[in-house]
Amino acid sequence: MKLMTHIAAMAVSFSLLSVCRSGVACAQTNPLWHEEKIKNYLPHMTSPEVRDLLRKTDMALIPVASLEQHGLHGPIGTDFYSGVERAKLIAQRTDILVVPILLPGLSPYHMDFPGTITLSSETLQRVYFEAAQSLIRHGFRRIIFLNSHTGNQYVTKFIIDRINQETPAVAVDLNDGIATVSQPVQANAQSGAQAAPPFDQHGGVGETSGGLYLFPTLTALDKAERATLSVPPALSQLFERTKNRDATANLVFMAEALKPTETGKGTSAAQLSTTGAWSERNPRDATAEQGRRSTEAFVDAAVRFIDRWKELRPNQSKGIR
Repeated sequence: MKLMTHIAAMAVSFSLLSVCRSGVACAQTNPLWHEEKIKNYLPHMTSPEVRDLLRKTDMALIPVASLEQHGLHGPIGTDFYSGVERAKLIAQRTDILVVPILLPGLSPYHMDFPGTITLSSETLQRVYFEAAQSLIRHGFRRIIFLNSHTGNQYVTKFIIDRINQETPAVAVDLNDGIATVSQPVQANAQSGAQAAPPFDQHGGVGETSGGLYLFPTLTALDKAERATLSVPPALSQLFERTKNRDATANLVFMAEALKPTETGKGTSAAQLSTTGAWSERNPRDATAEQGRRSTEAFVDAAVRFIDRWKELRPNQSKGIR
């Protein structure tokens, strides 16, 4: 009996040794590591793999994210994961290098909520521009920015313009690109008689649904609460028009709303919302199915734009030596 036990133990040990030698995870590896290698995702790639990709495409896709509160239920990294995960999905359908650079973005108006990290616009533009310069040196000549946090929109435009004005590369904003391949929304003649849908933006049903689909283990739907919103009296009429999809009112309203406490405008996230969410809807109405539909629509449009650009302007990269 002892001999049989000893033989069995030796067999198990030999099997484990073979598994470890083959490069497959064994008992001594990090128990928290669960990530799988993703095609065209820079952090997972070797340098030779990037060289090989340059033979197929000169395009790089850079998510521009943030680390900020997302109500009582959404992870601080919502915008980072939303941008990166959508970029990964895009890169599975059309060859493009996905290049995450930073987790934090421009979020000073969320700083009343612990966990939010914000950088200056000067820091952001310098880091992203210098990262783009690295990609350009390697042979990437077309750079697309996927902005997953609205607060970054103006600094992203500045980075894009710097690349276009100061380097041999060409850069565009993915949302602008998607607009060129999307069908225009037709106005409904009866829309004036219909009530506008409930206001739903940051941390609301739409964004929460995206989280439930893209990174479900991080979204704590059971902790979600409907926010109570309040705006300074001087902005109340603008806000009502914004909720009714008045584009001009929205532009003017957002120039003043969601600004840092230190500006004295009274419009930081904590001053406008009891939970930090910027939505009139109950986030508990969110579903993964809603997130799947919106994600697939975004990815489909992004791929159409990227493939169209490839058709109009073939790969200009000479790769690297």
